[in-house]
Amino acid sequence: MYAYPKYDLKSKVAVVTGAGQGLGKWIALALADAGADVLVNALHRESAEKTSAEIRQMGRRSAFVAADVSDVEAVRAMMATAEEELGGLDILVNNAGVNVHKPAIDVTPEDFTRIVDINAKGVFFCSQAAAARMMPRGAGKIINVASSVAFLVRAGIPNSVYAMTKAGVVMLTKALAEEWSRFNINVNAVAPGYFSTPFVEDRLRDREMYNTIVSSTPLGRVGSPEDIMGACVFLASAASSYITGQTICIDGGRTVL
Repeated sequence: MYAYPKYDLKSKVAVVTGAGQGLGKWIALALADAGADVLVNALHRESAEKTSAEIRQMGRRSAFVAADVSDVEAVRAMMATAEEELGGLDILVNNAGVNVHKPAIDVTPEDFTRIVDINAKGVFFCSQAAAARMMPRGAGKIINVASSVAFLVRAGIPNSVYAMTKAGVVMLTKALAEEWSRFNINVNAVAPGYFSTPFVEDRLRDREMYNTIVSSTPLGRVGSPEDIMGACVFLASAASSYITGQTICIDGGRTVL
């Protein structure tokens, strides 16, 4: 008899950062649909509360925390809240991220610090705080949201600091996967291409830019919510228990060109 893979997340508790809108919200809802109870994090209370309410409407338990993931003490308190209010911490999705659409020559020290604080420091310390609570349980799933820009550059699309941080997320995923493997904590990443989210709406509204993006995507479209949902549920579930340190590009094939 085979132990057929299980993709359901019943009895699991997840924390999803940056889940007030866009990719983070879609991922949080997908985990809830698969059975998980979800703590929703966002920078602003209103958006965090809204996503959390939608999850409760699905019949799952949910809590929300409005916090900046670059605030280490707030991050530690958030992980404690997941255990206190939802009864555990099995899954972490590090989705929160920021970008500044400027040529490298125009990036200010303030821009640089903000991008690195959220995209690198936030991912590291969220992972650290979650892993500290997963280790005694001897199990856990951490999913980092990188980006296709970790692997490629497209002419005319300035992404220097953002690309640097996302490439760092890919290597951090490998490093943490090795270090925490002895605790049975799987650390993987997804690297989205262009999705129709508020994060890139300015670029997608530009018809010339949109055409450039689509023409450099073999599948000929931008991503939809379902495209990111399935991969994250898979990586959060028991079906991916022998996968760690990997980055799955969800980009319609952009990174093969």
